[in-house]
Amino acid sequence: MTKAQLTLDDIAALNALANGIIPPDETDGGAAMVFAGLAAAEKFRKGVNAEVYAEGLQTAAVLAREKHGRAVGELNAEQIHALLGLLNETAPAFFKQLRMDVNAAYLSDPGVWQRIGFPGPSTASGGYPDFDQPQATRAELQSQCEKHQNVPSSSSSSSSSSSKTRVKSRTRTRTTTRTSQSGQIMTTPNVLPAVQSFLAKPAKMLIGNQWREAASGEWIESPDPATGKTIGKSPAGGEADVNEAVSAARRAFIGAWRKLTPYERGRLLQKVASLIEKNGDELAQLITLENGKPLWEAKKEVGTAVSWTEYYAGWTTKLPGDTIPVSLPGQFLNYTIREPLGVVAGITPPNYPLTMPLYKAAPALATGNTVILKPSEDTSLVALRLAALFLEAGFPEGVFNVVTGYGETAGAALANHNGVDKITFTGSTEVGRYLLKAAAGNLKKVSLELGGKSPNIVFADADLEAALKGVFMGIFFCQGEICSAGSRLFVEESIYDKFIAQLADMAKTVRLGHGLDAETKMGPLVSRNQQERVLEYIRIGKESKANAVAGGKSPDGPLAGGFFVEPTVFAGVTNDMRIAREEIFGPVVCALPFKDLPDAIQKGNDTPFGLAAGVWTRDLRKAHQAAAALEAGTVWVNCYNAFDNASPWGGFKQSGWGREKGPYGLDLFTQIKSVVINYT
Repeated sequence: MTKAQLTLDDIAALNALANGIIPPDETDGGAAMVFAGLAAAEKFRKGVNAEVYAEGLQTAAVLAREKHGRAVGELNAEQIHALLGLLNETAPAFFKQLRMDVNAAYLSDPGVWQRIGFPGPSTASGGYPDFDQPQATRAELQSQCEKHQNVPSSSSSSSSSSSKTRVKSRTRTRTTTRTSQSGQIMTTPNVLPAVQSFLAKPAKMLIGNQWREAASGEWIESPDPATGKTIGKSPAGGEADVNEAVSAARRAFIGAWRKLTPYERGRLLQKVASLIEKNGDELAQLITLENGKPLWEAKKEVGTAVSWTEYYAGWTTKLPGDTIPVSLPGQFLNYTIREPLGVVAGITPPNYPLTMPLYKAAPALATGNTVILKPSEDTSLVALRLAALFLEAGFPEGVFNVVTGYGETAGAALANHNGVDKITFTGSTEVGRYLLKAAAGNLKKVSLELGGKSPNIVFADADLEAALKGVFMGIFFCQGEICSAGSRLFVEESIYDKFIAQLADMAKTVRLGHGLDAETKMGPLVSRNQQERVLEYIRIGKESKANAVAGGKSPDGPLAGGFFVEPTVFAGVTNDMRIAREEIFGPVVCALPFKDLPDAIQKGNDTPFGLAAGVWTRDLRKAHQAAAALEAGTVWVNCYNAFDNASPWGGFKQSGWGREKGPYGLDLFTQIKSVVINYT
């Protein structure tokens, strides 16, 4: 690889562009803190992607001179932002390569995670470990809040819930604070104008290329989980709406969609990814408002949605068949073709309202299928905003449809419809069983990513500081509403008491609050029903004589109106207790001691589920033995919830059928045709 010539202007340009990709904010210095621009320049100098960089820098220089009369390195932040937008259009290969290199340099620096708050803030600052940024004091918050005013509620809110949630963004904020006699503070910032505009009118379903109300005329209200107050509503679709969507999807599948080349399908998916990125701030706020998760989590979900869609956009032109050497008498050619299934119905849960729909739609569309999405009734607004981006990207009529409604109506209608060729579902094992029965009518294909009760095993020889952080994030990330949550914690007997005490101390310091409040470290659960379900399991655990050493209730004061549950740590748990056997889907961890490796494996595998598992040890031999013995689709060693688009994801036992992600995910949406030609 030959080295490239690099000028000082090139270095200055790369620094400026890198800082525009990850700009500084009040928490972190951005790309400049890790010299991401210099890292990109060094790659260029060594000849890595040199042609792409050279052409891109030349384009950037020309654009900077034309638009601003200056070199790239001399532009201000606003001009750099505008220039990056132009480069995304005129030099997309350079823009994406630079963005990838800058993000890689930034996210691979351990200090970044300490500054930006992921895996999260420290116990000293009111949240997760290894985060050294202090929280603002209550007095400071109150002083700031007194300077600002509230905004009116959404016009879609009912009169009984007319007080619109106040939300906050990093760059355009006004904040209000409510206090109680106990001194707790609930800070709820104001929404972005684009989000206000979206929420100001009832959302509609996308069927074909038309926005529709439900045929029944019924609606589902969407509350802000942090306050319980209505922020919007979506159609309560049913069988009639599903019939219309299936017809539209079938027409598209046999019509316009089939005529597009693989390259054209990929380009459309790339456009969707770009639109998600362009509207990222709006989508992140909407996720937090409807799901409840903190904004920093929502922003990471948006980033995942972009990278996931781009990943499968790249697969559209890489779906080859095989040539088979057959042994028939004479001269025969046998080859295979990978073909789409047809109409795919994706039924998704509420915990990742943006990425879960894309986990279904992106690989299905990449392989040539048409899609009907039925999102959770708890987070339908995010899915409908996503539908608008698909329409804006130029997808043909009927290729991407969204029918909102309840599982027992819209979901059941999709599952039973003979015009649906495939069901892809993420959710509970109970619903998964129902879908299998419903699919028998036309023997439609089914893939299921179901529940989990994942063991997270900590040996005494582990890096205990890293293990403590990993265990904490493994259960309390996403408020515990994640199927892979490490909800069964197994700790070696010799360190059990100390480890659980430290974990409990960390849980007690987590600051609950509105997800759009920058001070919040954990948001509410997604719905009142889910809150009540989790609290019921906590009650069952206490009745079973398990000891709640942290949490164990919902907070009072200004948080009482929301769907909050305190991070809960149960000690003294045995494997036969219900809280150790059934999926709770909330911020509750059950801690059990173990004697040695065989004991840990026996207890870890003593579950009907098999989605994931974690192992913490410095002993490489022990790590490999545990990974081999654990009955789980994914085993993480010295990490937890380490996901990648290319890595397969799915469960053993009652945790599902099939593997999503990576090339494995393509198999879920294709079928193999064998062609045999006799040319004797």
